Amino acid sequence: MWTLFFGRHPRRALARAAVLVVAALILFGGVLLPVRGEGPSMSPTFEQGDLVFVNRLGYLRSSPARGDIVAVRLAGARVVYLKRIVGLPGERVGIAEGVVRVNGAPLDEPYVRKRRAWTTGEVTLGSDEYLVIGDNRGMAMGAHAFGKVRRARIVGPVVRLR
Repeated sequence: MWTLFFGRHPRRALARAAVLVVAALILFGGVLLPVRGEGPSMSPTFEQGDLVFVNRLGYLRSSPARGDIVAVRLAGARVVYLKRIVGLPGERVGIAEGVVRVNGAPLDEPYVRKRRAWTTGEVTLGSDEYLVIGDNRGMAMGAHAFGKVRRARIVGPVVRLR
């Protein structure tokens, strides 16, 4: 009967199972943060209920870049927003008639499908600040959480498993 579950070498089977459990705990407990999308702010890139993973080690050797989709920590280790980086440290960023402008030049954003005529004042980002915003610009501006975030609040980049 035990041979059916563990094969002819039960110690090897248990050792393999233990290695898999430890690897899964390390991977999903320390490296990859699972995030289920809620809300429409990143549509159509991510839809309500999509499961994505955030690589907590993704920026150990590099800095966040424009266009990266990142998790931004709100409160605690697991409460995060998913947003796209549009402004980098030291840049002047503003939105005029729905178009993001970086240092006065319009930003090419092929991932944005619908736009409303959002307009914000121009801000200059500090040496450790990024401007993040969702991809769904068809929403009313007041229903959208976006703005400057410090580097320390960026958990890591989203990993696509498709």
